[in-house]
Amino acid sequence: MSDTNNTTIETPKKKSPIKYIVMAAVILGGGYYGLKEYQYSQVHEETDDAQIAADVTPVISKISGYVAEIKVKDNQFVKKGDTLVVLDNRDQKMILEQAQAALGTASSNVSSAQAGANAASQNVNTSRAAIATANAQIEAAKVNVWKTDQDLKRYTTLVKDHSITQQQYEQALAAKQTADRQLQVLVEQRNQATQQTGSVSSQSMATSEQIGIANSVVKQRQVDVENAKLNLSYTVILAPEDGFVSKVPTQKGQFLQAGSQIFSLVNKNDKWVIANFKETQLSKMVEGQKVNIEIDAFPDQEFHGVISSFSPATGSTFSLLPPDNASGNFVKVVQRLPVKITFDHADPKVLEKLRAGMNVKVSVSLKS
Repeated sequence: MSDTNNTTIETPKKKSPIKYIVMAAVILGGGYYGLKEYQYSQVHEETDDAQIAADVTPVISKISGYVAEIKVKDNQFVKKGDTLVVLDNRDQKMILEQAQAALGTASSNVSSAQAGANAASQNVNTSRAAIATANAQIEAAKVNVWKTDQDLKRYTTLVKDHSITQQQYEQALAAKQTADRQLQVLVEQRNQATQQTGSVSSQSMATSEQIGIANSVVKQRQVDVENAKLNLSYTVILAPEDGFVSKVPTQKGQFLQAGSQIFSLVNKNDKWVIANFKETQLSKMVEGQKVNIEIDAFPDQEFHGVISSFSPATGSTFSLLPPDNASGNFVKVVQRLPVKITFDHADPKVLEKLRAGMNVKVSVSLKS
């Protein structure tokens, strides 16, 4: 019996081409994706350093006072003209009453001065009438003096010729003396009337000045009344526009200083995007270019917009402590410039859901 050695010859296994195919597919896919991204980057600039922005209006107390009532709550929607906060108005009411009383007193003073001016005017007219009467009487007296003087001259000649009696001559002399005396009295009366007219005129002028001063006081008191009414209206703080109330930290009974901010009011519909692009991305960007907007809060919705404007300075320039590169060691840092992007044909209902500060990613089409 012979031993038979069965030798088996193992053939080398063929390497599977699948992994090479996969590797080639990955390389080709990666290359295609990279080429596509490169081509996209040549005509687009994008950044995720962007947020939703909106008008935030501060609600400010124009006068100092204690809070009497708060009419709104956190995050409440209000319309323009709605009452937000009411301040204690008792002090303003008393000031208004005092101003109105002072106005009444000033008006009474004007009436008294006006009455005095009317009386002075009447006295002036009376004095002028008396002067006119005295002048007329003086003219008549002058005629009488001339007549008696002519009679006396004639009687003097006649008495020398004994054509008339001594008694007739003496009567003519007495008539001449009486006429002279009457003329003198009338002249003195006219002078007194003239002096009285001057005094009354001066009094009338002084009264007119008093009326002017009194009218000025009345105008000042009217301004005080209007100012008191205005301050009284400031005790009711109204919403300057439609919007949502922010957190309300103010409490009833709290004292507010004039000019202090109570809370903020965020506009309901007027929203836009502020995108902070690197300064190296801005060379081909201009106003009016189309922008694709991706909002993290709404990943399944597409938004479109246009570049509205560029900030006049970088964000660091407007910071609380702007850099001063001349004051120490200089380290170059790429700066970012805020760019305003407005929504284009966005659904108003969706815009209402957006909130200021939400994260956004934007892509600017440089060919549009």
